[in-house]
Amino acid sequence: MHLYRYISHLKERGWKSRVVTVGAYDGVHLGHQEILGQLEVQGKKIGVPTLVLSFEPIPREFFSPDKPAARLTRFRERYELLNSFGVDEFFCPQFASLRDLSSEEFIRDILLAGLNARHIVVGHDFRFAAERLGTLDDLKTAGINCGFGVTEVSAVYRENQRVSSTAIRNALKVGDLKTARAMLGREYSMSGRVVRGIGLGKRLGFPTANVNLNRRQAPVDGIFAARVTGLVEGPLEGVASIGTRPTVGGVEPLLEVFIFDFDRDIYGEYITVHFVERLREERKYSDLGKMTRQMHKDVADARAVLAA
Repeated sequence: MHLYRYISHLKERGWKSRVVTVGAYDGVHLGHQEILGQLEVQGKKIGVPTLVLSFEPIPREFFSPDKPAARLTRFRERYELLNSFGVDEFFCPQFASLRDLSSEEFIRDILLAGLNARHIVVGHDFRFAAERLGTLDDLKTAGINCGFGVTEVSAVYRENQRVSSTAIRNALKVGDLKTARAMLGREYSMSGRVVRGIGLGKRLGFPTANVNLNRRQAPVDGIFAARVTGLVEGPLEGVASIGTRPTVGGVEPLLEVFIFDFDRDIYGEYITVHFVERLREERKYSDLGKMTRQMHKDVADARAVLAA
């Protein structure tokens, strides 16, 4: 999948036409996957490349810098997911460069002149342009006038609830991994490089892999039964913790994972932590002894969950 951050680079590609979809695509959940499926269908039907136009940061982050929405997927995770669904091109400019365009300007300058869109696939609630004033009807009318097609994709429901990034964030916030899994079509996961920590886990008998979150706000917190992928050893089981570690005076959120029966230096490796079940909330203990005893219990509980 080709990645572009500037429209000038995309123009250099020289495609005469594309099938395009537009959206934040945070999470790439089942609703997004339905749109991507239709994107592929239209691309094959017309015989042109498919392109996802998204933004960085996502609009919800941009407009709430002091209290941003939790990111389900950071940029690299979003790229990898879109690539796994067979998208040909990913255009992801800075949101600020497009935020002030009117609906007419967005269609004329970006979709038509910039992307050479021959067909556009969007969800039923699609809004675009400055202040989200552009509507699906505006897009369809422009399609008639300018000669491009529009496919509207209906909402996807799971257990009588519409699948959306917001619904997934809400489920993860309360530890409802079952609902999140049903809406994502997979276990919720977070990826990143293993970085050096303060070494406390190793001293306590629980050497952990510390993963750089690269998020301003994480969508989950607490202690989880988890699986780790990305290492040559294959899927590995363990206990994951996301929190500030209040017992030792931590401040910044950190993802740590203790991998069962594993002893290898993996600093710098890129791993993915899949959250299987939330075991409990993060707690502050009066001393390290009490925290260590709880960690032994967490390991036993996680092993039981993962065995089941």
